Amino acid sequence: MFQQMKYFIAVVDEHSFTLAAEKCNISQSAISQQIKELNQTIGTPLLARQGRSFKLTPAGKYFYRQALTIVNQVEQALKNTRQIANNEQDEYILKLGYLQMFGTTEFLRAVTVFTEQYPEVKVNITSGQHDQLFKLLREDRIDLDFSDQRRALSNEYNNEFLTKAPLMVNIAKGILKLNDSQVTTDQLKDISCVLVAPDASEELYCRDVLGIKSEFLNAKTIDEARIMIASRQGYMVANERTIQEMQSDNTQSRYLYNGQTQLFQNYYAYWKKDNSGYYIESFADILKQQF
Repeated sequence: MFQQMKYFIAVVDEHSFTLAAEKCNISQSAISQQIKELNQTIGTPLLARQGRSFKLTPAGKYFYRQALTIVNQVEQALKNTRQIANNEQDEYILKLGYLQMFGTTEFLRAVTVFTEQYPEVKVNITSGQHDQLFKLLREDRIDLDFSDQRRALSNEYNNEFLTKAPLMVNIAKGILKLNDSQVTTDQLKDISCVLVAPDASEELYCRDVLGIKSEFLNAKTIDEARIMIASRQGYMVANERTIQEMQSDNTQSRYLYNGQTQLFQNYYAYWKKDNSGYYIESFADILKQQF
């Protein structure tokens, strides 16, 4: 029946027995016979003649949707099985990337669980900024990217939502009189914003998306950024969980607002649909479980 499902999907997609037969590399009479046998197996017609054409019956519409799901699942299972078989002969390397500014707790816990379950797989890990990781993913230099969302989600990728976190500011005490739990981009406009970034993409994101109005200072490392903040050179933006690692006795953290709007960040696992395999999806599932 699996092959008949594929023939049926082709007939519906092409809306022609002739074109479907060409697509499936069989004769028109053969594909017509297969659809006839499929109707007999199910016990109800899936297509209804309409002049020289046809239309889907209500049962046919339902079966078409189900058949698409089943065929895709079976073909993915076959692909994964072949991948595992190939990996038994050649060492498989799973290449992962994670957002440097998020923190490592959940990610490294997922790596630990994954390596325990799949000891035959070698794991390579790269950390970086959003645009660095996206470039590596686009160029197939990493298989999966754990990062924040900064653009519309693309249909070329699997986009697995993981968590949402409010953005906060870490700033030296006494620079601003902050009596409540929040601060706005307007209040910060005369104070420099410290970034740990190799290029201008982080500045554009802060300026265009978050609404940061400050001048920017660049730090080479997180530790350098912490020193700059403690020495009252500027403030830093990070998510609620990461900001805890930035705090010291002479700094304070406040939730960040742009006007009346509190700022949040969504975090996803991204991987290419044409590079979607058993190990990649298994790691994505494990990573999601950590949140």
